[in-house]
Amino acid sequence: MRITERDRLLLAFAAEHKLVLASQAKALLGTSLAAAARRLRALGADRLLDSDRPFDEQPLCYQVTREGLGVIESRLPAPRSVDRAGYRHDVGVGWLWLAGRAGVWGEMREVVSERAMRSRDGRSPGTERFGVRLGGLGPGGRERFHYPDLLLVDPRGHRIAVELELTAKDRRRLEGILAGYAADPRVSAVLYLVDRPSVGRSIQASARALGISDLVHVQPVRWDGMRRRRARPGHGLAGGLARGRPTA
Repeated sequence: MRITERDRLLLAFAAEHKLVLASQAKALLGTSLAAAARRLRALGADRLLDSDRPFDEQPLCYQVTREGLGVIESRLPAPRSVDRAGYRHDVGVGWLWLAGRAGVWGEMREVVSERAMRSRDGRSPGTERFGVRLGGLGPGGRERFHYPDLLLVDPRGHRIAVELELTAKDRRRLEGILAGYAADPRVSAVLYLVDRPSVGRSIQASARALGISDLVHVQPVRWDGMRRRRARPGHGLAGGLARGRPTA
């Protein structure tokens, strides 16, 4: 098949994420759902994408292959198999990346996914890292780093870390991450997006305990047409997404 610029855009989007849906391809390309699905199937037939249906009630999801990464000369690794436990989170992060690209939080110079951040840091460990230092040493005596789900970089270079928090973290772990953000002067704001008030209250309580409430912002999101446990096809995050860049 002949690879078009739209195909390259779609493959680059798939490279940034663990999985993508036809509804997300529709939003990315500004086309119909049927046309986006045809394009994904064509890329799959050429082995540039793999497809999977992790749940019977869910639409097909797609993952970029090594061949697909090669076509766009991407240095990202091929994603691992679909994680069913993290499926809902991975779908949500894809929608948030599209929201950032569309300017939901204002004009952005760059919207960087966790996959891209980890890959860049892994290739160039001696340069300035995207990861936030957590202190202490991890496996193999290496430094410990945390990566947000997305990093928004505004035209002035200010960094806004975005976390889609669907489950509550252990308080000690959460406060370690928040302290890492607070100690990193490059981070102007941390935006936590939650779909359960209890998760948001936990984050706000930890931020207050650390004295960094001005750095940490919690905003609600809702799943448009989706239930918490079972998502319906073709819908994404909407509603509670704040308009405008969070104040740092």
